[in-house]
Amino acid sequence: MSEQEKPRQESHPECATGQDLGHLRRRYLQGGLDEDNTDVDPMRQFETWFAQAQEAELLEPNAMVLATVNEAGMPTTRTVLLKKFDHGFVFFTNYGSQKAKDMARNDQVALHFNWLPLERQVKIQGRAEKIPTKESMSYFTSRPEGSQLGAWVSAQSEVISSKEVLLSEFARLKDKFKRGKIPFPDFWGGYRVVPEVMEFWQGGDNRLHDRIEYRRDPKNDQAWLKQRLAP
Repeated sequence: MSEQEKPRQESHPECATGQDLGHLRRRYLQGGLDEDNTDVDPMRQFETWFAQAQEAELLEPNAMVLATVNEAGMPTTRTVLLKKFDHGFVFFTNYGSQKAKDMARNDQVALHFNWLPLERQVKIQGRAEKIPTKESMSYFTSRPEGSQLGAWVSAQSEVISSKEVLLSEFARLKDKFKRGKIPFPDFWGGYRVVPEVMEFWQGGDNRLHDRIEYRRDPKNDQAWLKQRLAP
């Protein structure tokens, strides 16, 4: 076979070696979950699980993945920190950020808590709404000075030329506000995700995981319907 007739060998980037991860397995044996040992109210059930995540001293137990959908219909995720939960789940961000733009167009979002050491997950689907400015201001004033300045410095999700740009602006604002309180930025604040669906997942042996789902009762939006899902 001549050089011209030899089949071409596809070249692959060195980093694209490919790995088979099928051997990465573990058994989930920490506990079970059923309809009888879960609360009738998913927010109270979340409160119980969150307290247990704190007691277990998990790293950032309030870290949650927020999923939104952009103008092209593409879902996007990022991790944000839960700062309060009541009848919903509250987090804070810049109103000019990509997540805020997404929520302005489509307020249907999803949240996900992943507490792997406890072999637990919580999945939430709901509607995002801005919290009152007074509530945002109250939280802003409770933040450390550096975090307050950070809210002013970062035009979140915008392209910047280098980190030095941020550090320079941080130093400038720190000097500017050194003689008084840092003002509340009107382009920053909180959102509350009001849940419509909540699922509590507990790992089970032989991949027979426990999944208890709550959905708002269509006949009474103050009540919840609870059911088991197949793993």
